[in-house]
Amino acid sequence: MGISFWQILIIAVIVILLFGRGKISDLMGDVAKGIKSFKKGMAEDDTADASQSQSPKTIDHKPADTVSAQKTEDQSKAS
Repeated sequence: MGISFWQILIIAVIVILLFGRGKISDLMGDVAKGIKSFKKGMAEDDTADASQSQSPKTIDHKPADTVSAQKTEDQSKAS
C-alpha cells in the first residue's frame, strides 16, 4: 500500500491552508539563503586551506663543491 496521488494532493492543500502561500515561499527563500551562505563559507575555507598549503618550502641542497669533493674521496677509497 503506497501513498496515492490524491492523498498527496490533500496533504498539500492542508499545508497550504495552514501556512499560507506567503509563509511557504518565505520559508523556501530562507532555505535558499542558508544554502548560499553554507556554500560561501565552504569556498572561503577552501581558499584559506589552499593559501596555507602553498607556504614556501625549503630544500637543503649541498653546494656543488661538496658533492664533487665527496665523489673524489669515494673514488680514491675505492682504488
